Amino acid sequence: MAQKKRKYPKLPSGFGSIRKLSGNRRNPYCVQATSQGLDINGCPIRPKPLCYVDSWYKGFAVLTAYNAGTYTPGMENHIDIGSDPVEAAESMSELVRSMLNNYALITQRITGDGEQKKTFEEVYNEYYIDKFEKSGKHYSDSAVKAATSAFKNVKPLHDKMISGLRYADLQKVIDDCPLKHASLELMVTLIKQVFAYAELMEYIDKDYSKRVSIRKPDDDEHGVPFSINEIKQLWADKSDPTAEILLIMIFSGHRISEYDVAKISVKEAYFEGGVKTETSKNRIVPMHSAIIPLVKKRLRRNKQLIGSQGKLRKDIKEYCSAHGMTFHTPHDTRHTFAMLCDKYDVKENDKKRMLGHAFNDVTNSVYGHRSLEDLRTEIEKIKVSDFL
Repeated sequence: MAQKKRKYPKLPSGFGSIRKLSGNRRNPYCVQATSQGLDINGCPIRPKPLCYVDSWYKGFAVLTAYNAGTYTPGMENHIDIGSDPVEAAESMSELVRSMLNNYALITQRITGDGEQKKTFEEVYNEYYIDKFEKSGKHYSDSAVKAATSAFKNVKPLHDKMISGLRYADLQKVIDDCPLKHASLELMVTLIKQVFAYAELMEYIDKDYSKRVSIRKPDDDEHGVPFSINEIKQLWADKSDPTAEILLIMIFSGHRISEYDVAKISVKEAYFEGGVKTETSKNRIVPMHSAIIPLVKKRLRRNKQLIGSQGKLRKDIKEYCSAHGMTFHTPHDTRHTFAMLCDKYDVKENDKKRMLGHAFNDVTNSVYGHRSLEDLRTEIEKIKVSDFL
């Protein structure tokens, strides 16, 4: 009969961890302080172990001393629980007294139920610094503004203790928000990232944000494609920065929010990644040969393709007005790409792959593998010479 696993008291959030290692070890318990944020790849930074001990309670004594600021390396070697019952009792009494004394030094930052008193806003501020200031990764201005805007839009959560928030609280904020689908997407993403950070830092015991979703129809998928004459006008005016980016978007089909988060390989001529759905995030789209010079020029000049989404939307509106065009939104470029794929007989499944649309059949969603060159052959069917 298998030996029943022994249960130990639950440690307070942010206190650290005591892990039982596998195998036959002299000191099988690994004692570690709490994780210290995320690395550049978004993975938890696991600190070096404080020590290895032969008893869970010794590990707890080390952690309480560490959190109280009284720990010194090697102190675990002086915690001796002898085999003699009387000596063992005396040792355990001394150990318990030591733990209680150390624990008393840190109770001022721990509530009675073991959770740190941090509001959603306080955790967001920590998450923001960890991601945008300390990670070492460069984020575009639009990415920073998107996070800031999303935080403002979840104001009902700001002063709530994050350890007390549950799925129903988070879902209600999304359900009650009157903003457009695009804003709701940013809000859901932010909530999930803040809760993931809180779980990593052990401010919460369970991440209740994982099933939060948008339960409203997507209002971003309706639009008006650019007409053939309008596309001709853009090519005639390709030296204009607004016409330039519109052509890049029309002949690649990404969402406006995807260009500054996707990997852009000018050398290999493709875009990789996206936003919104798993299908979209994992896709690779070849650059049409006609826009490669435009992409190179724009990256040399601006270091990024989009930058401020708000400014680009304003520029597109002004450009359309100045050239007598129908008013277009950035999302209209995706509809235009889809229209061109249909006009030039790009395979339907490859059109879906490049747009990041999900497949409804198992054959294509699981087994429909297409190489970059396969997709390049399809996208090059679109003859730009027809618009020059």
